[in-house]
Amino acid sequence: MDFGGINPVILLASLMVASTPILLAALGEMVTEKSGVLNLGVEGMMIFGAVCGFIAAVETGSPTLGFVAAALGGMALSMLFAVLTQIFLTTQVPAGLALTLMGLGLASLLGQNYVGIKPPSLPDLHVPLLQDIPILGPILFQHDAVVYLSLLSVVAIWAFLKFTRAGLVLRAVGENHAAAHALGYKVKLVRFTAIGFGGAMAGLGGAYISLVRVPQWTDGITAGIGWIALAIVVFASWRAGRVLIGAYLFGGITVLQLNLQAAGAKVPVELLSMSPFLATILVLVVISARRHGASNAPAMLGRIFHSS
Repeated sequence: MDFGGINPVILLASLMVASTPILLAALGEMVTEKSGVLNLGVEGMMIFGAVCGFIAAVETGSPTLGFVAAALGGMALSMLFAVLTQIFLTTQVPAGLALTLMGLGLASLLGQNYVGIKPPSLPDLHVPLLQDIPILGPILFQHDAVVYLSLLSVVAIWAFLKFTRAGLVLRAVGENHAAAHALGYKVKLVRFTAIGFGGAMAGLGGAYISLVRVPQWTDGITAGIGWIALAIVVFASWRAGRVLIGAYLFGGITVLQLNLQAAGAKVPVELLSMSPFLATILVLVVISARRHGASNAPAMLGRIFHSS
């Protein structure tokens, strides 16, 4: 086993790339859950966004249009969930699971003619001057636009929820939808918007996998990342900054286990491949053991709003 073959600079730069789809999906789900809606269909929205983005990028030759199509695809699928849960008052957990199954099935159907095709590449943005800084330059300042978009999204979502009136309304709906409704706020409209945003972010995360991280199409390309994103929201206690830390933690574990496999680590490959999920379970167990671990969860999370 040769650990000398692992370049720490490349490892850390790869960490940012591997963490980006998790971060995008987790941020979207956090906003959705802040409105009091639990959408377990993140995996389905991600893989549907991945195939929509891949097809659009291949057919148009533009990765930018691919990401736009992915966001719209994820949002469209999330609207189905919104109609089921907010209009027909379906229980959110089974509706989310059904959404995942539907997304997986649709992606498999739509992508079967695109296996083995290479999509157009998304160019890196080399930040002038900063990219030449030793060590930090290659790690932080030689990535594509979506990596920086995901980081800006952390700040934007934090500021939106903390300082804007719309963010306050969103949090009020998630904490007490009956009181928010009594004050004249349109609970269902707020939740539709939050669900749509979550779907768009999941779609972007899925497209980043199929267009950048693993630039090809294969069935099951998201490989459970949507479930990790869901876990990270809980791990982060519904706070944007902690979502960033959680996403980079799990992305780092994923990159590290791939490098350990390449270095010939004397650990079963199956165990290394399972390590991100094992880490997810470990974190959830630790959090559940803390009595105050779920204290930041929106009070109305998963509850049906009956307007009258």
